Amino acid sequence: MTHLIRKTSRTLLACAAFSSWALLGPAATAQEPALPYTPGLDVQSMDRTVDACTDFYQYACGGWQKNNPIPPDQTAWDVYRKLAQDNLIFLRGILEQAAQADGPRDAVTRQIGDYYAACIDEAAVEQRGAQPLQGDLAAIAALKSTRALAPLLARLQRESTGSFLFGAGSQQDPDDSSRQIAGFDQGGLGLPDRDYYLKDDEKSRQTRERYAAYIAQMLGLAGLPPDEATRGAQDVLKLETTLARASLTRVQRRDPYATTHKMKLAQFEALLPALDWSTYLQGVKGSAKGIPLARTAVVNVAAPEFFKALSQQLQATPLRVWQDYLRFHLVDQHAPLLSQVFVDAHFAFHRQHLRGAKEIQPRWKRCVKMVDNQLGEALGQSFVQRVFKPETRAATLDIVHRIEAVMARRLQTRDWMSPATRQAALTKLRAVRNKIGYPQKWRDYGAITIARGDFDGNVRRAAAFEFQRQLRKIGQPVNRDEWGMTPPTVNAYFDAQMNDINFPAGVLQPPLYDPRMDLAPNYGNTGGTIGHELTHGFDDEGRQFDAKGNLRDWWTKEDAARFEERAKCVSDQYSEYVVVDDLKINGKLTLGEDVADLGGEILAYEAWKEAAAGQNLPERDGLTPEQRFFVGFAQWACSNVRPEQAREWALTNPHSPPQYRINGVVVNMPEFAHAFSCKPGSPMSKPAGKVCSIW
Repeated sequence: MTHLIRKTSRTLLACAAFSSWALLGPAATAQEPALPYTPGLDVQSMDRTVDACTDFYQYACGGWQKNNPIPPDQTAWDVYRKLAQDNLIFLRGILEQAAQADGPRDAVTRQIGDYYAACIDEAAVEQRGAQPLQGDLAAIAALKSTRALAPLLARLQRESTGSFLFGAGSQQDPDDSSRQIAGFDQGGLGLPDRDYYLKDDEKSRQTRERYAAYIAQMLGLAGLPPDEATRGAQDVLKLETTLARASLTRVQRRDPYATTHKMKLAQFEALLPALDWSTYLQGVKGSAKGIPLARTAVVNVAAPEFFKALSQQLQATPLRVWQDYLRFHLVDQHAPLLSQVFVDAHFAFHRQHLRGAKEIQPRWKRCVKMVDNQLGEALGQSFVQRVFKPETRAATLDIVHRIEAVMARRLQTRDWMSPATRQAALTKLRAVRNKIGYPQKWRDYGAITIARGDFDGNVRRAAAFEFQRQLRKIGQPVNRDEWGMTPPTVNAYFDAQMNDINFPAGVLQPPLYDPRMDLAPNYGNTGGTIGHELTHGFDDEGRQFDAKGNLRDWWTKEDAARFEERAKCVSDQYSEYVVVDDLKINGKLTLGEDVADLGGEILAYEAWKEAAAGQNLPERDGLTPEQRFFVGFAQWACSNVRPEQAREWALTNPHSPPQYRINGVVVNMPEFAHAFSCKPGSPMSKPAGKVCSIW
């Protein structure tokens, strides 16, 4: 139940979720696994015709933008995505070899190979058409009342990675992070965010019209006659709009107290009396191995008002509307797994209309992502063995320890912190765990039955395995060695309740971390990322969790007010930046990431200066060491983004657009102005009294 895990990351990449899943094209023979090399600082990616003091992002990334147009199957293209694609190509080689049925294969290789073989067999998928949905569609048609929804809803949730009505799973207890409890959260919407249903601008209205047409198209593919499909689409849209209105906004959800409502299961049942809870709980178990919940058990309900509204709709909305709702979401979530007519329809709305993609991604690419998504730690073993050296882990940890030392010093010197808050912050810093590369113990997927000729079945069984794995955590001690990302992932994150920072092997590859490069760009790039994740422990959200990861107010009232005043400086600055057309950044949504971007780079700069102390640092490529630090920082964010994708991210993404994640930071670092000799009043240089400073 990932939406209940409090994680913050430096960047969000397109994932292998069904909402962005699309397949096309015959399988091609992959090359032997090999990762290409791109330097950690690439002077060809710069545009030195631009004044660094006027637009530093364009100075550092203008060449990259010119030389890296967005591929037609992508909605955005950047350094992270380019490395992610390099990793995909590498993983494809591993999977093509693993899929060879002849010859000896160990259990892990056989599992990932057979899953990939089933996925890549487009002819078999095409031949089956909509057959994998027939059992579910028949069960939906056979419903006699909304009260009878419970067992079917439980099975649909169990066998899907999407959201049917609401989210259910396990989470760490907000008040005792050492134990796992059950958690329930809002969900059930087909559009990316509640605001898509409620905003009244022309673009939002057009999107809703397109969405209604898409719902009707999917209902038609589910077997409804055209007139019934059209009517059903309007009913589903109206129902989802009601649920959206009762949902928390993304800004509201950034407050951990707003999503913490612990209660006994019996109290939660009272919020949603229209659902047969005893039957539902029996259904989500799926087998005797499931964990039943006693009615006295404590659960966390992230959005009580949503469940009240859902209960009202279960009682007031006709059964046929609920049947159409379930039909649509069933087909929508499984469309990428089915024949081409389903794939094309799904792509046209989700990827093309909402995000601006021009072409469907090749089938091999999506299949590799599916293996990583559902069997990631099995696939990750092969990846780590081939590309992640012990020296890389040791070098990364050295950077981490240096940045932590800088953070400790800065905590001791912040004049706006009282001694009590400072001591608690230092205690939290010392408790942060650093997880680098891959898990200490690999996840065992042996319980999943993988059949080479049953792609949809493999997906369902893998989803059910993960659902049951999450349920089995309830009532158990927290496994603090568990990871929330797979080893090949090009990303990193901080987990507030675990109080740890996590850097998968996939993100510690050139050009993000480059062992051939000097310290300056490595500290600017990877060092900044490490500082970013560490700062998340002390941003406006992370600071509300203590050293053990418990949700607890450990700040004095006066210190909290002083922090909020400084954070407001950041929020106000970013809220003035334009994303696309007249749409500006929602500075309250992006505040945590903006604070982490700024704090992380300040920590990295000071740590680099100490690491390089006493060294003779020559100028390279016409850049001083200080300039190389900042160019290395900027070049992780080089990107091109389609307007449609930019618009969606403005509503849903807690990260600011790439250019502002660079320019918005350097204007608050006098070290940058000094490095590039920026004159007072230049766009990249704030007056001293206007600089935002927290950590």
